[in-house]
Amino acid sequence: MRLTAVKTYAPGEEAEEALDRVFFALSDPVRRAILKRLDDAPALVSEIAQPFDMSLQAVSRHIQVLVGAGLVAQERTGRIARCSISGAPLYGAAVWINQYTRYWQQSFDTLAEMVKELPARGLSGGRTRRRKRKP
Repeated sequence: MRLTAVKTYAPGEEAEEALDRVFFALSDPVRRAILKRLDDAPALVSEIAQPFDMSLQAVSRHIQVLVGAGLVAQERTGRIARCSISGAPLYGAAVWINQYTRYWQQSFDTLAEMVKELPARGLSGGRTRRRKRKP
């Protein structure tokens, strides 16, 4: 008798893997630039590749990473591929990031308290005048 392993997913594991793919895709500046380009309007792969100093094949590989993460959708007509941005995975990433807003909110609260204390310490938030040096 042969046993085979069956992969089971814990709740949220698929969502975690999807989030990993999104953050991996966003980790590259070329892929972020591609998303920025597609934010204006859908484009052909050749149009997307035009401003980059790399081969069409290299840009296509970047696009495939974005497609794999669900950030870009491709519509093919023969050999022509039109790409468009898909925002749903970005929403998932934003939700995840927003879980940690308390950390930078605490920093803003601390900064606000420090600014309030400046007048009490004899410091102002504005520019100070420089004294002229005596000759």
